[in-house]
Amino acid sequence: MRILDGISIGFKDYGLYYKLFYICNVNVINMETNSENLTAQQSLDLITNMIKQTQSNLRQNSVYFLLWGWVIAICNLGMYLLSNFTDFERPYFIWLATIPAWIITIIIGSKQSKSSTVKTHLDNINMWLWIALAISIFPSILFGSKIGWMINAVVLMPVGLCTFVSGILLRFKPLIFGGIVIWIAGALCYWVAPIDQYLVGALAMILGYLVPGYMLRAAKK
Repeated sequence: MRILDGISIGFKDYGLYYKLFYICNVNVINMETNSENLTAQQSLDLITNMIKQTQSNLRQNSVYFLLWGWVIAICNLGMYLLSNFTDFERPYFIWLATIPAWIITIIIGSKQSKSSTVKTHLDNINMWLWIALAISIFPSILFGSKIGWMINAVVLMPVGLCTFVSGILLRFKPLIFGGIVIWIAGALCYWVAPIDQYLVGALAMILGYLVPGYMLRAAKK
């Protein structure tokens, strides 16, 4: 009898376990179904809101395109003029103007990060894209004498890439075209005389940075 009672209790426990297991599974399936429905309904809004927030954040970055557009254009023109029309032995000293530009960039970036209430994943992608660019081109600037200061031929292609990608993230066609212009200028640098690369670089910054930068600032308003 004890054996039969044990078997009976075992079946009862098994039945209770099975019922609980079945109920849990049904609840999990219902929860997953509801979650999938909510995700399907909200995912498009979530993506749309993230893109709009990223666009709003990136439009504040017009200051960087204007700052660096002017600095690099002036440095390129200065390098060209000093090399062609003066006896100054170290015309590359003009590139020291980029040091205060870096300081200003860091200060502005710090203020923006503190004042920004919402930062999306696309914002992080764009930020690290430009940081990676700075790291990549820094050796070319630091050791420019090793390549005869033919920096534009090396630097413009990755600069065009980052400008193009920023235009894609922002869905701002002038930046996309600006990136293409800088690409073309980078390729052209391999065809012109070394000293003429500075004229090409200045033109690339005017068309690829300054024009889209002012349009971006106007669109922000």
